[in-house]
Amino acid sequence: MSETLDLKVPSPAQMASLNAALKTAAAEVERTLDEVLPTPRGLHARAAEAMRYAIYAGGKRLRPFLTLHSAAVFDAPKARALRVAAAIEALHTYSLVHDDLPCMDDDDLRRGQPTTHKKFDEATAVLAGDGLLTLAFGILADPATHPSGEVRAQLVALLAAAAGSEGMIGGQMIDMLAPERNYGADDVILLQALKTGALFEFACEAGAIVAEAGDDDRKRLRDYAQAFGLAFQIADDLIDVLGAAEDAGKAVGKDQEQGKATLVSLYGIDRARSEAARLAQQAVDALAPYGSVADDLRALPFFLLDRPA
Repeated sequence: MSETLDLKVPSPAQMASLNAALKTAAAEVERTLDEVLPTPRGLHARAAEAMRYAIYAGGKRLRPFLTLHSAAVFDAPKARALRVAAAIEALHTYSLVHDDLPCMDDDDLRRGQPTTHKKFDEATAVLAGDGLLTLAFGILADPATHPSGEVRAQLVALLAAAAGSEGMIGGQMIDMLAPERNYGADDVILLQALKTGALFEFACEAGAIVAEAGDDDRKRLRDYAQAFGLAFQIADDLIDVLGAAEDAGKAVGKDQEQGKATLVSLYGIDRARSEAARLAQQAVDALAPYGSVADDLRALPFFLLDRPA
């Protein structure tokens, strides 16, 4: 870390509070997911079984956490925020199921468990991913998520943009082309902003939308998410370089094997760590207008930087 950075690193007590909050949020959203996921039945039960397997294979539930705590900043009803958080996790899990397929990243391990196509088969994994994707929009469109049709329409439109060809899918396309291209730092930042960052932005802004907060509040949460998302990706890339598969819960070293540029490979480990810390502080600064209700959001970027590699 650069000595010129004025980092507002959370105290051990704040980190402990965040760790407890992460566990609570994960448990709450998993209960909500259980309510909205289809129950395996009939001749088509296998699709629902695969959807549930993919969802419950583990994970930090970061995106739901961001939605729940962004909504809490504005005192939005938790039941509404939980449904939005469940929709985000369903869509995120769909992207992982498809990313792991042999035609994409060809991974055998996800969250420490066999990937969905390994547990079931490729065709079932495709259908499970499709099912989770469409489920996400069904949740958001349901009046149970919010009584206002305008709010529900905003959520659907914004998630479609974040997940579409100018968002997550666009980032995945850039990533698939990476072994054939000589990407520089700007290219990698764009890739990560689309593939990973767009959904983080939605997760944070969605909390404000559910609360019917103003445009300034929505922009602050987008700014937070943009900085957080890139810091998260650098931290993840550091694990890919320095970590072990059992710690990461997935294969490591694949970017280097495939010749894909990352900010770690372009900057070097020390500069990448410094940049991640700078971005973490930038995320914290975006939340300056909010009081202690945003403390867990402030602690989260630094919590991720402390993950073991």
